[in-house]
Amino acid sequence: MWDRVTNTGSEVALALAARGAAQEPKPAGGAALDQILIATGGAAVLTAVLLLFGWGHRTGRITVLTQLADLSERGPGRGLPGWASLPIIVALVSLITALLGMYWDISLHISHGRDEGPLANIAHYPILIGLFGIFTAGVLAVALPKGVRPGRASVRVTRDWYAPAGGVLLAGAGFYALLGFPLDDVWHRIFGQDVTLWGPTHLMLIGGAGLSLVAMMILEREGRRAYDGPADAEPPGWARYVRRGMHAGGLLIGLSVFQAEFDFGVPQFRVVFQPLLIALAAGCALVAARLWVGRGGALFAVVFYMLVRGGVSVFVGPVIGELWASVPLYLAEALLIELAALFLARRPLLLGAVGGVLVGTAGFAAEFAWTQVAYKLPWAGDMVPEGVLMALAGGVAGGLCGAMLAEGLEGRMPRPALARGLFAASLVGVSVAVANGLVINVPREQKATVTLLDVRGDAGNRTAHARVVLDPRDAADDPAWIAITAWQGRGLHVEPLVREAEGVYRTSAPMPLHGQWKTLVRLHDGRTLAGVPIYLPADPAIGARELPATDSFTRDVQSEKRILQRELKSGVPGWLWLAASSVVLFCTLVLLVALGWGVARVARLLPEPARVGGAPRERVGT
Repeated sequence: MWDRVTNTGSEVALALAARGAAQEPKPAGGAALDQILIATGGAAVLTAVLLLFGWGHRTGRITVLTQLADLSERGPGRGLPGWASLPIIVALVSLITALLGMYWDISLHISHGRDEGPLANIAHYPILIGLFGIFTAGVLAVALPKGVRPGRASVRVTRDWYAPAGGVLLAGAGFYALLGFPLDDVWHRIFGQDVTLWGPTHLMLIGGAGLSLVAMMILEREGRRAYDGPADAEPPGWARYVRRGMHAGGLLIGLSVFQAEFDFGVPQFRVVFQPLLIALAAGCALVAARLWVGRGGALFAVVFYMLVRGGVSVFVGPVIGELWASVPLYLAEALLIELAALFLARRPLLLGAVGGVLVGTAGFAAEFAWTQVAYKLPWAGDMVPEGVLMALAGGVAGGLCGAMLAEGLEGRMPRPALARGLFAASLVGVSVAVANGLVINVPREQKATVTLLDVRGDAGNRTAHARVVLDPRDAADDPAWIAITAWQGRGLHVEPLVREAEGVYRTSAPMPLHGQWKTLVRLHDGRTLAGVPIYLPADPAIGARELPATDSFTRDVQSEKRILQRELKSGVPGWLWLAASSVVLFCTLVLLVALGWGVARVARLLPEPARVGGAPRERVGT
């Protein structure tokens, strides 16, 4: 099904949002000043309204938050005090909204290229609403407790105001994600637009949103322990099971968003990253689900994941008319962890390690088979040895973190020295795996001769078949992929090439060579990540001329990043990029350490398992 150009919809909505900006070249640096002022003003107004409601609630002048909290406590948040139930509901709805916007936005960038501006992209609105909703949920959790201390793990704000640790962390995760938007504009002004999901500021957006699930889990734990409502208001056991399963499934969704480039079929990094990310997400979320939710928890988390994440793919693809994003299966990994838990549930750290090994081996094999039928660029034998090692690193690190998360939420954290050591070792292990994946090489003195055979020859709709001959012929030895990719021409065309002989390949379907399409041959073999441009349109915003697709030509095999991200500015000092990336990395580590602190805090200060009826709330103030 991938041998044809995939056209996309949303044309009318995009045209209305752009407000005629399509007549001018799309900006390749920062946004226009008027859009920055509008966005900044809107954010300031929303923040002021949020703070006004918080102040009004704290002073007793506004009662709507109290009413909403009471309503949530009697409804879907039964068994939790309002300061936990209302923020959790707001955060879950906001996360799904942001998830929809993120996949919609990624689809639009792949199919349409750069934005006319941040306010001209319709998909940015659900992202902003969702991320601000996460931040709002955290602020609500901080502001709602009044006259009572929300548990022993709460954080003191003033003399008689305590905020739940989960609420503070939830607000912090939301703020971190929101901060990615203005920093993204600054990044574009300095370095040019990085049209990739894995740009540093883009990772802030998805990382803050995804990791907010950990803060929500902490908040749920605090709420369960602090709840002192009547016994008949307690939810049945199955309701608590479902609520926790949704949290674990949400964590699986959040950790899986990092794979989106692979899901759409336009990864700009080595394929071994995909098994690393799948195993890391599965190990962390599914081990935590099994230990925290109970028997079948890992399977429930996968079912919830499929409903939400699969639903987003259906909505963005067939419903809206944009691109389809494939979905990792995770079913085998869940079954493996459930099986291991039959013997190791009482030894959570060992379950995390063994579960991680199973995810990195048998789970890898299952996902390998799944990619053959579900992904545009399936895994190949070339990547298996390194891919398994990467999956093992991700699976074990994720499994250990998932086990400690679940144990911390139940007040059974390992001794501090061991917990800190395992957490640090997991971060180091994942960091080493990521560093390994980033090591690439671009072949020198290699060329490719491309011969085109037009299928439709008029300039406005030209398509053609191609025959590609590599020089030297042995330049690709059982590659992970050698494929034609055409994108940003209001659609996506990804087609693996057919091997005719050593170093000789051909297309099996015509490729687009007109308009704004950017068409190239992509070669990934081991650590080689390279490309050969076939057709590139003129781009006045970056001063780039058209690269025509003549009937026959010979071009150098070069870094595919220069082709896929041609908007990046040249001449920017390397130390500046390193310094800016280091700042983002530092902020990310702060968020991770803060979440680890939160889990350790509730484990230390709320050590007993949650019990029906909870403990009386500690009164503060007078």
